[in-house]
Amino acid sequence: MLPAYRAPFFDRLAEACQDGLSVFAGAARSEEAIQSTDRLDVAHYVKARNLHLFGDPFYLCLQLGLVKWLQDWDPEILILEANPRYLVNRTAIRWMKHRSRSVIGWGLGAPTIRGPMASLRRLVRENALPRFDLLIAYSSLGAEQYRALGVPKNRVLVAPNAVSPPPSPLPERAPLVNRPARLLFVGRLQERKRVDLLLRACAQLETAPDVWIVGDGPARVKVEQLAREIYPRANFAGSQHGHALDWFFDKADLFVLPGTGGLAVQQAMAHGLPVIVAEGDGTQNDLVAGDNGWLIPSADLDALTETLRNALSNPKRLQEMGGRSHQLVSERYNINTMVDVFVQAMNTCKEKTPLEK
Repeated sequence: MLPAYRAPFFDRLAEACQDGLSVFAGAARSEEAIQSTDRLDVAHYVKARNLHLFGDPFYLCLQLGLVKWLQDWDPEILILEANPRYLVNRTAIRWMKHRSRSVIGWGLGAPTIRGPMASLRRLVRENALPRFDLLIAYSSLGAEQYRALGVPKNRVLVAPNAVSPPPSPLPERAPLVNRPARLLFVGRLQERKRVDLLLRACAQLETAPDVWIVGDGPARVKVEQLAREIYPRANFAGSQHGHALDWFFDKADLFVLPGTGGLAVQQAMAHGLPVIVAEGDGTQNDLVAGDNGWLIPSADLDALTETLRNALSNPKRLQEMGGRSHQLVSERYNINTMVDVFVQAMNTCKEKTPLEK
């Protein structure tokens, strides 16, 4: 799929490719609630026809037209999502290997598989990973998971997951004196985001902060009802983009992600916000360095409440943490850094550097 938030990354990567970049992607499942785009300004976009088969944990995707796209574009290097659930990937890898060309896998990592037929699903994944010449993980944890499955260290790179370019100078915020603190959540309103925990935690604080909830989704009605019952200070702004979204980031004092997610954390950091983030897929572990925020257990109301109480007790420390967030995104967690890692991977493949087997 081609999420709208990925378009800037692909366009910047295309600028780094001497003979261009073509992106082959189809539509996501409706339940994934991903805002997609049909436009890339620099990269060439070819739309796939995705057939979604079965449901979790046995979901599979058949991308029709992949081989024809390969024949038409004739790439020197192919980058695929490192996910064995995409059935045509194996055919695409064979097509490239037959022409002595390299294939790079890009993925979240290899978290523990549980549930029905877990052993078989693990075996399928372990057989799929060695087919890639290199693997690019979203996070350090993801890279460690690939290595734990036997992928040699020199065949795994980390490209920190990012959606923002290096940020502008820090915005000027009104001092947190004689006014309520402003807490911000940005994301799709789904149950797994656990906005309900944020409302319940704020309801237990001695000094009530303002809570701004930016986003829309299937859980909005339920969350708004909960807010009316236990925390009427919550403000629901709906879906916001561009300068309108920037306004919320620039006026907030603290960003809170109580459930799964991650990309909005990097955006918040780019705007100089300290963050409270629930542990999720591993990308959060890299972003939250200790001096820019707090990493808390998932679905733990007590931990979230106590962390909020601790964070809001020291406005000067919050400001310093926000400055550290901004520095981290400026130096490390931005699209430019992400592109650099992909270019490094492609150059490694093009030079045909000997790889351990």
